[in-house]
Amino acid sequence: MTEFQKTESALVNDLEEFLRAFKDRSGNYKYFDRINNMMAINSTSLIVDYIDFDTFKPYLAKKITDDPDEMLEAFNKAVFTILYEIHPDYAEEIQNNIKVRIGNYTVQKGLREINAEAINKLLGVSGMVVRTSEVKPLAKKIGYKCLNCGDINEAQLKGLVLKKPSKCKQCSEKELEMDPETSIFIDFQMVRLQELPEDLPAGNLPHYLEVTVIGDLVDQCRPGDRILLTGIVRIEHEQQSQFKTIIFRLRMEGNNIEYLGGRAGDRDNRTTERLEISIEDEKQIFAIGRKNNAYDILISSYAPHIYGHEVIKEVVLLLIVGSVTKKLDDGSTRRGDINVLLVGDPGTAKSEMLKFAAKIAPRGLYTSGRGTTAAGLTAAVIRDKSGIMMLEAGAVVLGDQGLVCIDEFDKIKPEDRSALHEVMEQQTCSVAKGGIVATLNARTSILAAANPLYGKYDSFKNITENVNLPIPLLTRFDIVYVIRDIPEREKDHLIASHILEIHRDTERNTQFVIDIDLFSKYLAYSRTIEPKLSIEAIDKIRNYYMKMRNVESEGMITVTPRQLEGLVRLATARAKLLLKDYVDSDDAERAIYLIQTMLETAGVDVNTGKVDLGVLHGKPQSEISKLKLFMEVFNALSGQDKNDVEEKSFIQELTQTGRFTEDDAKTFINKAMANGQIYERKAGYYAKA
Repeated sequence: MTEFQKTESALVNDLEEFLRAFKDRSGNYKYFDRINNMMAINSTSLIVDYIDFDTFKPYLAKKITDDPDEMLEAFNKAVFTILYEIHPDYAEEIQNNIKVRIGNYTVQKGLREINAEAINKLLGVSGMVVRTSEVKPLAKKIGYKCLNCGDINEAQLKGLVLKKPSKCKQCSEKELEMDPETSIFIDFQMVRLQELPEDLPAGNLPHYLEVTVIGDLVDQCRPGDRILLTGIVRIEHEQQSQFKTIIFRLRMEGNNIEYLGGRAGDRDNRTTERLEISIEDEKQIFAIGRKNNAYDILISSYAPHIYGHEVIKEVVLLLIVGSVTKKLDDGSTRRGDINVLLVGDPGTAKSEMLKFAAKIAPRGLYTSGRGTTAAGLTAAVIRDKSGIMMLEAGAVVLGDQGLVCIDEFDKIKPEDRSALHEVMEQQTCSVAKGGIVATLNARTSILAAANPLYGKYDSFKNITENVNLPIPLLTRFDIVYVIRDIPEREKDHLIASHILEIHRDTERNTQFVIDIDLFSKYLAYSRTIEPKLSIEAIDKIRNYYMKMRNVESEGMITVTPRQLEGLVRLATARAKLLLKDYVDSDDAERAIYLIQTMLETAGVDVNTGKVDLGVLHGKPQSEISKLKLFMEVFNALSGQDKNDVEEKSFIQELTQTGRFTEDDAKTFINKAMANGQIYERKAGYYAKA
């Protein structure tokens, strides 16, 4: 026993020496200063950099991996000893809560590699938080009071097991009751960590691991966060198993949380890149960005196995890079993410575009229509087997600061799809279920693909009649592109040759212009640039906006301020993609061209053949003005006394205006009856409702 105590105290002395004597490159006593500041910042934990420890005490660094319990306990005592010398009162107060956390830990494993060999070892694991529970108090030590002699019997927590004493130490009385005064409690939370999508081997289910965090680690991470967790692997009994005594499951006890790409303290600037961009990569990125034809190279590198569709590839690239989210002084934000909807005939490679986008985006998720619910898209509140209510993140929350691709957008049930209204404009996702009221961040771009209502796109109908989507949702997309499959001899020949060539020689035809890894790094790097608008670009966008507002036919509105913001976002994204510091007139021109292309495909009013953005907003102006005229004629015939209007004379009056044919007039009468504007009082006679 003395031997063990001696080694333990020797260990504490060694660790104390490290904490007192370690100097950083500037010559400051790094850890001594941190312990000195603990009282000032009201902290109970100290983060020790593993690399510092490894250089100072290499033989102990190995021990911390194999015997973490003993080492961390000794570390806590060493910190307490030093703190007691400086601030004795504060040290006494937090004695039971002092924790040493190991940062920058190099012994890392994937979630799949954690097995029986790792039990009771300290490991680093990267993953995505998909679920967090509410915070509960956990008993570290419970005092049981003997009802006979009043003696206190203590039970200490080991792992997650705390055994109540069967009888009193003094008088062997079996009646014991808990004494809150002598018990110590600490905050406790359960977190579920899941494999990162990019680490997941194809065709496998993602592995997950339950993690328990205590003390000041609770509420450090939210669903959707990508974290690097350092912790000790534990085992606990499988609850529902018939082999209760022999089957166990793995669980992890959290020691430290770091955010991927950023340190734990840097919560505001959490980055989404897991891609380490080296200096060599940066040189290659700038080499591509400086080329005269950089823009064409980037577009041709996007999904090279798909022939054509250059404009759509360009828009998807701009969507991946995104614009700059602006925070205003009054606390509101201007959305920087671009949303795009592709509507098109079957077999026009829409799903391939989406899959490729999810693959190369720094943080991309892909989901498809029928298998998607509102809870799966936003967030769900579920009851854990322990009875705790937990918040589980859905696709748009997990894709925060990234991209979510939703295929078969028209097949999602309307009540589930309505959850996206808030996500696409406010960029948050609010949940109020099971007593949990929360607003989660969902700063994500949405790339959606939908099929037309009747299989193929009907060019004699406007887009709202072609796609089964609510108008408020349609207006939230910055760009809506219609992809038509029109037979053209020359184009069809090229597409056929391209597809057949891929089948003949897979190597040659999917050779990227830019290597796919470098391409991903390029996009990740360009996301970090924040270009400013130049005066020329502002003038260009303003002039185009004013021109579009001032169209020949009276009362016809083609663009709204929402499109103006869309233009700014597209122009900024193009400047980011080309690594510029300023958004110049070329970027503004290209943004105008992309909006114009959209208006020429999706925004043409089929009744007049003219461009009219009202088509995307529900009713084209031609229909609105006709309806106005229809009601004016009806009211004139009805007169002051609101007499019944005869169908025959009404149709005659309408055809005399020159805006209606006889068939048109009958259609409008049926529409007005369906909308409840007029009703048939007796056969052939109508009155205003």
